[in-house]
Amino acid sequence: MAGAAIGVVVLFLAATSFGANADTDSNDANALNVFYTTMNSPPQLTNWVSQNGDPCGQSWLGITCSGSRVRTIKLSGMRLNGTLGYNMNQLTALVQLDMSNNNLGGNDIPYNLPPNLESLNLAGNNFTGTIPYSISQMVELRNLNLSHNQLSNINDMFNQLTNLTQMDLSYNTFSGNIPQSFNSLTSLKTLYLQNNKFSGTIDVLADLPLTELNVENNQFTGWVPDKLKGIRSLQTSGNSFNNGPAPPPPPSSYIPPPPRQPSVPHTDGNNIPAKDDGKHSKLGGGAVAGIVLCLLVVGAFVAFLVIKRKSWRFSQGQDPEQNEPLSPLASGIKQMKSIKIISTIGKEELQKTVSMSLKPPTKIDLHKSFDENNTTSKSITRKVSLSSITIPAYTVADLQVATDNFSPDSLIGEGSYGRVYKAKISDLKVLAVKKINFSAFPSQPSDLFIELVANISRLNHPNIAELAGYCSEHGQCLLAYEFYRSGSLHDFLHLKEENSKSLLWNNRVKIALGSARALEYLHETCSPSVVHKNFKSSNILLDSELNPHISDSGFVGLIPNQEFQESDGNSGYRAPEVTMSGHYSLKSDVYSFGVVMLELLTGRKPFDRSRSRSEQSLVRWATPQLHDIDALDQMVDPALQGLYPSKSLSRFADAIALCVQPEPEFRPPMSEVVQSLVRLVQRANVTRMHENHSRRRGESGGDYEF
Repeated sequence: MAGAAIGVVVLFLAATSFGANADTDSNDANALNVFYTTMNSPPQLTNWVSQNGDPCGQSWLGITCSGSRVRTIKLSGMRLNGTLGYNMNQLTALVQLDMSNNNLGGNDIPYNLPPNLESLNLAGNNFTGTIPYSISQMVELRNLNLSHNQLSNINDMFNQLTNLTQMDLSYNTFSGNIPQSFNSLTSLKTLYLQNNKFSGTIDVLADLPLTELNVENNQFTGWVPDKLKGIRSLQTSGNSFNNGPAPPPPPSSYIPPPPRQPSVPHTDGNNIPAKDDGKHSKLGGGAVAGIVLCLLVVGAFVAFLVIKRKSWRFSQGQDPEQNEPLSPLASGIKQMKSIKIISTIGKEELQKTVSMSLKPPTKIDLHKSFDENNTTSKSITRKVSLSSITIPAYTVADLQVATDNFSPDSLIGEGSYGRVYKAKISDLKVLAVKKINFSAFPSQPSDLFIELVANISRLNHPNIAELAGYCSEHGQCLLAYEFYRSGSLHDFLHLKEENSKSLLWNNRVKIALGSARALEYLHETCSPSVVHKNFKSSNILLDSELNPHISDSGFVGLIPNQEFQESDGNSGYRAPEVTMSGHYSLKSDVYSFGVVMLELLTGRKPFDRSRSRSEQSLVRWATPQLHDIDALDQMVDPALQGLYPSKSLSRFADAIALCVQPEPEFRPPMSEVVQSLVRLVQRANVTRMHENHSRRRGESGGDYEF
């Protein structure tokens, strides 16, 4: 009997001991369970499991804990694939994450990274796209290594990383200027940027406390700052740096005050100067000072007259260097480049001389709303080559034949800037030709149109409608786009035919994500950033696989005519601040995107006069119900027939609520919206993997949900 009692006690103590060791924080355990699944459950990770795991108590490979919290994850060189988990932000005690030298990625780095990391190493993987904005919030980060991936976009987001001492971004495909916020990295000792496509100068690095800097094999120009030449290790080869002496700083406009008059010694307490002893100038100190002062005044007056005259000549539309009038587009701009564009397809040679002025890349605060048009004090002249335009220039005759002389039967749409016709170029090639309305151009439409073509042709993203050609002759301005056979999202949602198929939930999520990626590209990759201003469902074109392509991108920055931007067809999409002030911004685009998401969710139009007054405005009607799960179910498009995952619906609604907030400063940047939709899709993939695994084991799959 005593032996049995002892056995019970031993078993109890063993169970108690195991329970103490198994007490991993539930959030940490859940995050690592999901992480294991998103890496496709690799067998080489001993003790790891996808459900009900205990990372600290079961000594998972690569995991170290402090008490019940996971502190480090070190899984370098483990031949892992898949991606990072979508809920890694639950690992709030994690200070080191090392997933280097694996095969992770194939898409963007997930947004929800552990927030309190001191060291993040994702080098040697296959991540693409943009550095997630969440890294900018890791204020304790000291070591960041994203080298040897396929990352291409870098936002201006480094202001808060003042503790960062080592950063390696080498061997990616980053391009453009070094972000201006690099100058906030006041603790940075080591920086590796080699083997990218960075351009511009490296002046922003001059005042950093660097001891090692490698910028080899980029496209940098200018001079290496003198302050950097003295650091311990500096590697700059493979660029276009100037080896000559750096130019002197620009002359100061400061005019020094006149010299102080020398004091005059007194001999007897009276105001009688002492006699000249031959060792001083013949002129007294007061006379010298007066002459100097007079010269300064005269010089300043002459300079004022010169500047005033140049200013007057500029105001008359003349270049003071050439005595030639400037075009209305180029008035007041000195440096210009004229380019001749010659048609390679048309029957006549088309020649245009165009002047262009572009804003330089500017520092973007992704959380701050601003008016893109308010750039008068910031814009500078920049030489632009239009010879890089490689799209064909069609003749009017070509397009007349292709559209049956722009007949009503070829008309497929009409937008803010003109009508759109279906053009059959050949048996295998069909285009959508937009015939631009001349009243959309304030002056000299042909010159401005070629500038428009140049800007649109530079946009390159799979979710932006591709410009396939243009025509500018005989007073006609036409843009030829790829033809997308499924029409617009507006038509799909609001012009349903009896036998037409409705959009499935997964397709709606895909359209939202692709459209978000297009806006993210315009806002955070293009330099300067592009505000769309005309984002709506009729400008989202769908191909045969229902992938979205955004049209009218790059238009309104060059066409400021407000009557087109504020037509009735846009009223339901305009942000409150646009309605009040007419000022568009990145954040007003985010609002418009939120309205499109509401269309996808509800199947309703943004503004519908046929409904009761309380339901005419989609945003006003829907917003109070977005966080009420019961009301949300009643809002869903009836065409879905209840075939949608409830959790996915709720998360979709959460993203909408953020986008359509009335205060622009509280709306998220598009990179955050993209990441939220990516997480929604990743959860769907994880659920499908669980279902397939359960079916293979003959188990019930449970609910299907994102």
